Amino acid sequence: MVETIALTDYFDFSNPNIIRVKGHRIGIEHILDYYFAGYQPDEILNEFPGLELKVIYAAITCYLVNQQAIDTYLANRRQRSDQAYAEWVAKPSPVIERLRAFREKQASYHP
Repeated sequence: MVETIALTDYFDFSNPNIIRVKGHRIGIEHILDYYFAGYQPDEILNEFPGLELKVIYAAITCYLVNQQAIDTYLANRRQRSDQAYAEWVAKPSPVIERLRAFREKQASYHP
């Protein structure tokens, strides 16, 4: 008998903006980035040794079956990431500002 599986067996969809591998902080986009770069499933597994091969295949299958929705999801993730980075660059944390000031001060010393 063939066992049926559901994507919820492998992925956490509790946040509509984030699809993570169940029990991990790894997003489906991390696995798919390697897939898009031409990695084979066993090569992707080498990058994520804490996962099982069936999870890698589940991510690829999820993409192939739901390509348009996953492409939209990935584009939205990239856009949010780019926006967060731009905000971080525009207004760095006080720690970053102190580190930059320290680096500039160090660079100005010429013994």
